Amino acid sequence: GACAQFLGGLAAAMAGGPAMTRLMSPRGRRLLLGAGGIACLLLLWQATVPLIGLESYFYPAPLDVWFAFLDLARKGILSSYLADSFGRYVLGVAAGSCAGIALGLAISTSRSIERLLSPLISFLFAIVEVAWVPLFVMWFGYGLTTILVALSYVTFFPMLYNTIAGVRTVPPVYLNAARALGASRLDLAREILLPAVLPSILTGLRVGAGFAFRGLIFAEMIAAKSGIGYLIFEGASTQQTARTVVGMIIMGLAWLFIEQVYIRPIERASVERWGMVIAVENR
Repeated sequence: GACAQFLGGLAAAMAGGPAMTRLMSPRGRRLLLGAGGIACLLLLWQATVPLIGLESYFYPAPLDVWFAFLDLARKGILSSYLADSFGRYVLGVAAGSCAGIALGLAISTSRSIERLLSPLISFLFAIVEVAWVPLFVMWFGYGLTTILVALSYVTFFPMLYNTIAGVRTVPPVYLNAARALGASRLDLAREILLPAVLPSILTGLRVGAGFAFRGLIFAEMIAAKSGIGYLIFEGASTQQTARTVVGMIIMGLAWLFIEQVYIRPIERASVERWGMVIAVENR
């Protein structure tokens, strides 16, 4: 249709126009094409509104969503909710990551700890966080504690299992040589294991961060009175569907921000620099 012709013409102009090619980097061309795709989606969305003919609280138009966004921003609700969500997210991911790495190193370096805890960890891993949240609310009440416990829970397991997997790839000769030189368990973890398992830890961080972000939205729907998850839930329950869509869009943009500003730079600084991971831009 028209959107396909538009995108095709845009791609041809960028590929075939010498001036445009000189001015636009590959990254810039990708961004421009992505923006064109989003523009086509918005046009298609707006065009379907009169065709479907539903009330705005059932099927809001892009303009309804835009006005809802402006209203939330003007009242300071959006900035306040974003700050609350990011604060909870950072604390929960940090707590779950630290616990997962520490226990992963302990299990990997001690047969006794592995035999003691492995059955319990496997049992808990099978219980998804959605099942725990109602119990967390009963135990800790509505608010920050319940959300942090839920986020720590979903972050913990990817970090734990990836740390264990990373440690098991370390050649035993390295550990034996360090022990022969008198290295303590703490020295082994700090000087040999942590640098060796860093790629696995970063993989666990990416997976755990994604799980935690979705867990954050769900936990805020149940146990919070602020945040992006609460905004989505409140908009749906009060038939302010445009606010719900704003929350969904902000949710997607927030994850893109976290991935591009925090996760990708950490990967580049710590792993890609050593040639262990190929940068996405170079693929």
